Amino acid sequence: MTSSNTPKTSHTPNPPAPAATSPTLSVTEITTPRLRLRKAHDADRAGFIELQTDPQVRLHLGGPRPRAAVEQYFDAMGVAHVTHKPGTFVIADRATDDLVGVLLIHRRPRDLPGHVTEEGGELELTYVLRRAAWGSGLAFEAATAALRAAASELPDQPVLIVTQTANTRSLDLAARLGFRRVATFEAHEAEQTLAVAELHSFLA
Repeated sequence: MTSSNTPKTSHTPNPPAPAATSPTLSVTEITTPRLRLRKAHDADRAGFIELQTDPQVRLHLGGPRPRAAVEQYFDAMGVAHVTHKPGTFVIADRATDDLVGVLLIHRRPRDLPGHVTEEGGELELTYVLRRAAWGSGLAFEAATAALRAAASELPDQPVLIVTQTANTRSLDLAARLGFRRVATFEAHEAEQTLAVAELHSFLA
């Protein structure tokens, strides 16, 4: 696995801001040696449908969704709607622009379990890749680039990863990114692991 070759620059960390009131990532495109994180367009439809209906991709995400229901959603809402929220990206192959996966840096809702601050609303990193993209370091590359972008834009604060404890691939990736496991809890009829890192640890 390889990470983005972003040149190192000096940064003066901003003072921490309350997680519940600080924004999420505003940038709309991020590039790495092999990837482009961007907003969705119509050509991504087939890739999105695959992500939602592939049993292996959805193994630790509640199982595959019915293809008819997924297609109905895109018919009604359109493909671009998927990434309309700030901090939501298609992970695309930089050479072909084909959809590889999806990455989000959002605020974890306060009413969900799994927090490290009393007020909740911490930044949370989530990602999912098409099965054909597994094992080549692309998730690490995309996550590193997105976290660096967030660290350069936002005050220092905790950032979370929450995943099923059974999802050892995801936990291994979280550890490689520098996240440390801090708790487990039950949700969605499975044990979940909460991991945390400080955002400014990702400054290039």
